[in-house]
Amino acid sequence: MFRTLTSGLRGLIKSLLYPLYEKRLVKSLDFTQTPHHVGVILDGNRRWAKANPDQVSPGGIGINSSARGHKAGAEKIVEFLGWCQEAQVQVATLWLLSTENLNRSTEELQPLLEIIGSTVKTLAQSERWRIKSVGALDLLPTWLHELLNDAEVATKSVEGIEVNVAIGYGGRREIVDAVKSYLTSARDKGLDIKSASAQLSADEIANFLYTAGQPDPELVIRTSGEQRLSGFLLWQSAHSEFYFCEAYWPDFRRVDFLRALRSYSMRHRRFGA
Repeated sequence: MFRTLTSGLRGLIKSLLYPLYEKRLVKSLDFTQTPHHVGVILDGNRRWAKANPDQVSPGGIGINSSARGHKAGAEKIVEFLGWCQEAQVQVATLWLLSTENLNRSTEELQPLLEIIGSTVKTLAQSERWRIKSVGALDLLPTWLHELLNDAEVATKSVEGIEVNVAIGYGGRREIVDAVKSYLTSARDKGLDIKSASAQLSADEIANFLYTAGQPDPELVIRTSGEQRLSGFLLWQSAHSEFYFCEAYWPDFRRVDFLRALRSYSMRHRRFGA
């Protein structure tokens, strides 16, 4: 009982202090130095579900279900994009599903795909953000592919943050696809392989990436305590700053995001020099 009371007291103190701490963080930030493009690896949904067996989502998904963790993570996305809007971020790339994730069991993958589809639909219907799907869309079920295309079309004229939903995404696959697209374009222009090879450059490959036309991410955030990129935006993150957060994605708070922005603002970017 004493442990329960102590835990409750700590929670109360935190709930009182964090708003004050957030205000201090906001005052210390120069939003003119906010990164234009923020990439996020939304990690820790399944571990969150295991660590919080008594928390049942509004959707009623069962206890200890990984789907419950994914649903909680999906519900965090709208909140996060609101923080990005406040901070004047222009592009946000959210890694929702990797190519490797597509190899999970049907029992786990199907609910996850449905949650992702529902989330993208909700984002589009809010008419607050422009949706762009990035990834190997040909690997996705037809219904999800069509849903993603519909979301892009429906939000094309929306003024707001451009939100890249990375679904069926893998960094190596993206680079391979970019080179293939370049070679196809060169062939269509009547170039032979020697000429195409001679004209191949980093800028040319960048023109065929999933994120072509967008700024590279200045800041990449990964939640759950893991300190690796796992192939996320391999090409684009060459000069990115990285911020690793211990919190599982469903527990990621505005104060964590502000800390990431503060960390970014304090770094001297050398761009490889």
